[in-house]
Amino acid sequence: MLRTRSNGAITAGILAAVFFWGGNNVGVKYMVVFWPPVFLGCTRFLCAGFLLLAVLQWTTWLGEYIPPTPQMRRELWWRGGLSLAANVVAFNFATRFTAVSHVALYMAASPVWALIWEGRAALTWRLAQRYLSAGLALVGVVVLFWPSLHAPSTRWLGELLGLGASLAWTNYVRQCRAIGTTLSGVEMTAHTMWRAGVILTPFAAAEVMTHGLVYRADVALIQTYCILAGGVGAYVLWNNALEHWPASKALLFNNLIPLCVMGWAHVLLGEQFTPTFWLSMLLIVGGVLLGQANWQRILGGRWFPVD
Repeated sequence: MLRTRSNGAITAGILAAVFFWGGNNVGVKYMVVFWPPVFLGCTRFLCAGFLLLAVLQWTTWLGEYIPPTPQMRRELWWRGGLSLAANVVAFNFATRFTAVSHVALYMAASPVWALIWEGRAALTWRLAQRYLSAGLALVGVVVLFWPSLHAPSTRWLGELLGLGASLAWTNYVRQCRAIGTTLSGVEMTAHTMWRAGVILTPFAAAEVMTHGLVYRADVALIQTYCILAGGVGAYVLWNNALEHWPASKALLFNNLIPLCVMGWAHVLLGEQFTPTFWLSMLLIVGGVLLGQANWQRILGGRWFPVD
């Protein structure tokens, strides 16, 4: 049984997932130099999705498999799969034009976009908290994006695509929630991954026919890592944490991903830690933490009244 309830084991697992995702993101940055971006996303999702599905159907390691209903299958295609396909295309192309650590920071802002996406509510302390957290994150995005406007290159396009990937990920999470709660997190990931891969297949084929594909052992090995560690292992560990911890507690670890990506990129790709990165990370992560914190519980009703 791959699932565990031990807090120590869950913490170790979720830190391993963050580590795997950091390596995955830096691996994508390296691979898009040699292989087409859509092809990379397509093959990763097809392999990882079908591997997860096989484990779910043929073992009980990840729990009992619940087949989706016909209605849910349609929604998994056009809500989950399509949103995930848009995310991976934007992400992979973004890494071609800008630093992968910047793209990871844009992705880290996703919880704030989700708060904004919830829509306007009555004027409450919670609404004020939401807008303040969004404001901090937006300032962080501007700090990250602004230098690219003055750079003599297409770096601005990578920054814009990174922001688009962040918004696409937010939409994917919202669509998965709208599909229903009868599927576990791992099942939702498996079903949407292989569907996203199928949706991208004709575009990946067109890329290969147009630009060609030269076999490289190093790229093939990194793609294998991205499939097994970033695509299967990390999601299994992450969803195990979500089964036993509140989502708010697990999501706090997401704030470590940009730093982990920067560490991987510094060691393997020579990316430098810049003052812009640190300031932007402080603002974006601060905004995310502010938006997720329960200030009523932390400060008490005297200082933060119950809405």
